[in-house]
Amino acid sequence: MQNESSTAAAADRQSRHHSTLAADAIRQRRDAFGMLAEVEVVETTGSTNTDLMNRLPGLERAVMRIALHQTAGRGRAGRSWSSVPDGMLMFSLAWPMKQASHQLMGLPLAVGVMIAEVLNSLDVNVRLKWPNDVLRNGNKLAGILIESAAQPEQGSWIVVGIGLNLLIPDTLESELGRTVADAPWLARMDRNQLAAMLLNALARGLDQFEREGFSGFLQRWNALHAYAGQAVLILDQGQVVRQGIALCVDTTGCLLLQTEQGQVSILAGDVSLRPAD
Repeated sequence: MQNESSTAAAADRQSRHHSTLAADAIRQRRDAFGMLAEVEVVETTGSTNTDLMNRLPGLERAVMRIALHQTAGRGRAGRSWSSVPDGMLMFSLAWPMKQASHQLMGLPLAVGVMIAEVLNSLDVNVRLKWPNDVLRNGNKLAGILIESAAQPEQGSWIVVGIGLNLLIPDTLESELGRTVADAPWLARMDRNQLAAMLLNALARGLDQFEREGFSGFLQRWNALHAYAGQAVLILDQGQVVRQGIALCVDTTGCLLLQTEQGQVSILAGDVSLRPAD
């Protein structure tokens, strides 16, 4: 029978094993869709999105780039994304699309569906907040940032950035001044397997989006809508610009809001949603 010290050491070794990311291990877990992308793992970088956006002119195939630590991570609307070494899974996926950038309406919401369905399959139980956050128990578990650039001849490149909280210390919440969600049981699973599952789902989903657009994800997003039927505020640069009852999203990814003046359609842009209470 192991004593307490040997048990703790074994748990520590297991934790380090689970937190170790290796490109070869992820490659081995790709399915037919995931194999369309190369995989890179780096110790530290500024921003995986910036790295891939800068490399787009020379890319010949899709690339998934994972960083164990990001010093200049970015969220939507230029917001910074705080990084916790070993506490998050942070990666970006550069992917070629046949559509031009202006034809990709609803893509951030579709990516949210892809991520949420993987997490729900792992019993994390998440919902989606319009336009591009993944929530657990009402708090942010994962964020999505999508950037795009035209291809020289036709179509576009997209870079999908994902930041997924696994194990967040209380000190970070104190620094942020708000509660965030994490999923400790995901931190204990093989992160190479988790990364591969997300890559496979994104690759499959982006292939579907290229063929069907957001219509292939519309019902799935609305089924995961965290604030359906609830009173919400729409803010632009911190100022309330609309308020009403959140209904659903339409085929373009716009939020339908029931206001005192009637039903209105809210384009994502740089606005954000907050529950009214």
